[in-house]
Parts: sequence; C-alpha cells; structure tokens
Amino acid sequence: MELICPIDQRCSHQIAALLRPPSPPIVQEYFDQLISKRKCQGIKVKQNGDFGKGVFAETDFEEEQLIFKDEMLVGVQHPSNKVILIIFIIFLFFWSLNMFNGLHFIVFPNFQIDCLVCSYCFKFIGSIEKQIGRKLYLKTLGIGNSSHNGCQRNSSDDEEDDHYVQNHHSSEDGASSSSGSTIPLPMMAVESLMNGELALPYSNKFPLPSVVSCLGGCEEAFYCSKSCAETDWESSHYLLCTGEKSESRSRKALLKFIQHANETNDIFLLAAKAISFTILRYRKLKASHMSEQEKPASSILGTDLSLLLEAWKPISIGHKRRWWDCIALPDDIDASDEATFRREIQELAFTSLQLLKEAIFDKECELLFSLEIYGHIIGMFELNNLDLVVASPVEDYFLYIDDLPYPEKKEAEKITQPYLDALGEDYSNCCQGTAFFPLQSCMNHSCCPNAKAFKREEDRDGQATIIALRPICNGEEVTISYIDEDLPFEERQALLADYGFRCRCPRCLDEEP
Repeated sequence: MELICPIDQRCSHQIAALLRPPSPPIVQEYFDQLISKRKCQGIKVKQNGDFGKGVFAETDFEEEQLIFKDEMLVGVQHPSNKVILIIFIIFLFFWSLNMFNGLHFIVFPNFQIDCLVCSYCFKFIGSIEKQIGRKLYLKTLGIGNSSHNGCQRNSSDDEEDDHYVQNHHSSEDGASSSSGSTIPLPMMAVESLMNGELALPYSNKFPLPSVVSCLGGCEEAFYCSKSCAETDWESSHYLLCTGEKSESRSRKALLKFIQHANETNDIFLLAAKAISFTILRYRKLKASHMSEQEKPASSILGTDLSLLLEAWKPISIGHKRRWWDCIALPDDIDASDEATFRREIQELAFTSLQLLKEAIFDKECELLFSLEIYGHIIGMFELNNLDLVVASPVEDYFLYIDDLPYPEKKEAEKITQPYLDALGEDYSNCCQGTAFFPLQSCMNHSCCPNAKAFKREEDRDGQATIIALRPICNGEEVTISYIDEDLPFEERQALLADYGFRCRCPRCLDEEP
C-alpha cells in the first residue's frame, strides 16, 4: 500500500526548493566560513567536478600529522551504550526502602553497561569513581549484557539484532581481571564510589569535568560544562527535552518517539535533532528579521520560505538520497525481496515521523515534517555518518595502575583489583555513537587513501580527527576510505555501490579486469 503524506502532496514545490542542492557559490561561501570559524588551517573544500565536493590540502602535511578536527553538526550516543539515569532513581528508591532483594529477578538484557558522557561534546564526565560505580551498580541490578572488551577506534564488527539496529563491538589488549567471570562487590562498596565517599588511589591523575544537569530538568542529558548545556539547549535540546521545562508539544509523544527510535534505529534521533536544530534556527532568524523591521515576530503569519531555506542551509549542504533508496540490502535479505525490504524501511520511517510530528510539530516549519524531507535527512546520515568513539578514562586508569612500579602497584591493587574483577571485560568500554561531521562528509573515497579518521591519545571528545597516512602535498586532494580497502577489487566495488558510485581511484583502475 502506497504511503501518503499530506504535507508532501500539499507542499511539493516548497519541498523541492528545500531539497534542491545549493549553488556552488553558496556551498563555497558556507565552507570557507566554517573552516575560518573552526580555524582548520591548511585545508579547503572545493567543488570537484563529477565527484561533487572534496577536501584539498593548502599546505604540505607529513605522515601521521593532524590535518583537521571537525565538530559534529549532530550526534548521538548509541542507546546500547547509554543507560538513562532515571533507572538509578527508581532503584535507589527501592533500595532506600530495603526492597532491593525483592527485585533480583528484574533484568534489562537489551542494555550494555553505560558510559556517562557530555550529551553535547561527548567528553567523559564525573570522576573515575563515579564512572566505575555506575557500571558496577548497573551490573548489580542485572542491567547490562555487554560482550565486548575495549574499543578499536576506527574499525567495528556489526552485529544486527534485526535489519534496522546495528551495534558496534571491538577489542584490544589491556589490563585484565583475575578471572574470566566477574566477582560481585557489596552494594555498600559500590555506593561509596558513586557518592564520592571513596577515593581510589591515583584517580586524581585522571580528572574529569563535573556533571552539569540539563537545563530542562530531564534525566537523559548531562554535560561537562554550563556552556555545553546551554549550547545544546539552544541548538536542539530545547524541543527534545523530556524534563519539566520541555518545550515539546507533548512530552508523552516525545517519549514514545524516543522509545521507538531506541527499539528500531537511533538514526531517527539524529533526524529529530536535525529538524529541531532547523526549527530553532528559523525562529531565531525570524525574530531577528522582525526586530530589524521593528515588528513582533507574531505579527507575521505563515512561513517565510527564504528564512527557512537559510535555517536549513547547514543540512542542505550534505549529500542526500532517500533512506529507503540508499540503505544497503542486508546480507540475509534475498535480492528478490529487495522491493519489500525497502518498502518496510519507508514504512518504518513514516511511523517514526508521525511520532515526532505529534511531539514537536511546528506549523511554520511543516515542510520539515514531510516524509520526503525526513527520508532525505536520514539518507544523508546513512551515507555520510562517521562512527563516534571516545576512549574510556576508566581503561586508562587501570592501565596506569598496571604500569606502576612494583611496590606502588601492589599497594594500589589491594584496593583497585576487586573493582577490576567486578567489572570484568566491561572495564574498558568506550563511548560509542554516530554523528554527522560537515567537513569530514565532504571527503571523497579512495581505495588507496592518504588520510584516515583516527583518535589519538589526546583526542578525548566527540570531534572527528583526520590524520595523514602518508606525506600529502599542497594542492592534493585529501581522501579517506569508506570501506575496508584491503578487500579484493570486486568486493570493494560491491560495497561502494551502496554509496551510489563505482570507484575509479588509481588502485581500482589498475586492478580492474
């Protein structure tokens, strides 16, 4: 059955205007201003003929030199990597009533042990003690079914619960517990970590920013600073907060939308952030425009399409296709079932859109709630997103203890080893998510790339970090690989077909039969 979106039918011309790629001069101006604002010296985004946009070096780069760091436009922590703090509040209540023993049968098999990070910049927050305490507390409650150890910051093996949900797992060597299974700790010892009553030895070597609560009072978003809290609130969270000060149309509907996204695909959360971001930009632009004309914004009825196009500009820059057209066909779906699969994906997006519309619909920005726009936003993320990975300071802490000289190590491990044993393999869990990075998304693919996305030891937030793989000359295009470039020619081409192109890099031209 064909899906019918009334907004698509009623506003087809305005929607086409939003989806029309910006002119090359507008694109150039946008990226020139972005590079200047972010002080990314040594690179320039240029129009690249048949290949669209590209990132080019404007200076020489040495091997392993940082080329640029890119702040995300929008990003989310994977739900499987995050446990909402409200769970703590519920169980702390029961614990205070000495009812914990009666709740031993309650488990949450779909959650992994969480990482407490800033909801805007994704830095780890709190303290080493709080990070460890939260992990152990959740394990005690039966929350968490984690099966991975550590994070390789630039590779992942996908395990699919269904066709729409992907979790990334990887591993690397590090500190080890004394046994393969975890050894529980008394709840009192765990609470002493969470409440700051116990300071672990040498934890002052790994200071973390204090936890700042959400301005709207929700128990889902936390921050490393007041600045991050305010920036996130003003950019998107103002409409997506589930707290008492939420400005959504319906908190109940918003919670239903979030639950649906968590159960199906967190790419919907990114789309919601993009739409909220555009609505709030539109409101600011309109208020400023009315102020200049000395008129109240409420005196102008209807949508100012020119202002909406300006608000939409950061999203308009990204390469887009409809999600159900560009999503890769899963390996377990036969080619004969492809049409059915893509129709189901479209229906999934439509369900998500209806939930979001009920939660934050804005009549003046109704174009953003068309299925065509929603599908293209999600498709942009599908084609351009980069894994968001931030290494855990807890892993660094236990490695530091492991590397201490013998007398100090022996004394420290009298205290730390029980906690490491209780954590088991979960001690090294990193923050994992996905994000859209404006500059990185302009980088073209090569099967013999000269750069890569790689987190160095000092990169402790959610920014994308691009490093030179070999010397790069002034004027040379900076390329990365979208896939595993070690694969054979035919396999590489098959994977790249999902991105909508056939690779013609020097290596492919040389290997082509």
